[in-house]
Amino acid sequence: MRILLTNDDGHFAEGLQTLRGVLSERWEVVVVAPDREQSASSHALTLHHPLRVDQVENDVWRVDGTPTDCVLLGMLGAIDGERPDFVVSGVNAGSNLGDDITYSGTVAAAMEGTLLGHPSLAVSLFGNTRYDTAAQVTAELVALVQDNGMPPDTLLNVNVPDVGWEELSGIKLTHQGKRTYSEQIVKKRDPSGRPYYWVAGEGPYWETDEGADFSAVEAGYVSVTPLHLDLTNHRAIETMKDWEFGKR
Repeated sequence: MRILLTNDDGHFAEGLQTLRGVLSERWEVVVVAPDREQSASSHALTLHHPLRVDQVENDVWRVDGTPTDCVLLGMLGAIDGERPDFVVSGVNAGSNLGDDITYSGTVAAAMEGTLLGHPSLAVSLFGNTRYDTAAQVTAELVALVQDNGMPPDTLLNVNVPDVGWEELSGIKLTHQGKRTYSEQIVKKRDPSGRPYYWVAGEGPYWETDEGADFSAVEAGYVSVTPLHLDLTNHRAIETMKDWEFGKR
């Protein structure tokens, strides 16, 4: 099996390098990753200028674009003429839990792999130390998916506690949690008196939910959340079916 490995921290990131080493022991791995940090790029696609690709070393390419660009280039065989079978995005420096997944370039890269019809994982570390643990967890999950297949239109969002392998409590299937931030915009003025703004804030503050991704990670478990690409709120359709839609 050939795995496309990407991230949103850049091709040079420790998490990606560690993961490449572990996955390469069992599978063929090709890296197509951004040439710089692309955190919070979400599912952005570059459409208004050409993409530049440089080969860094054997089976490693850097792209002056987003994680989504990287997956498109890699999965469609545009770089070396071969199409991988599986997408792994990570290991991200920092978690991607709850509502934060909507901003995440790490998760978006796995979404793109799923849209292209391939099994995909997004892997994040709740910290920035034990990438070795996250890489080992990823290898186990890739093998499980290889043996069992992936449900249609589904990717796995994986968050790993920042502890050693032996310290993990286990692995839990979870659902996406809910979080809130406070004071998200900070307004300041430059020396000329012009206002500028920082997107910031305190938190996150998690809503109490035993089955959620953040609860599992806080308890020392690896959180595995199956994400579906159909964002339709089917319960809302049932609630709204009696609305009188029409021109007013």
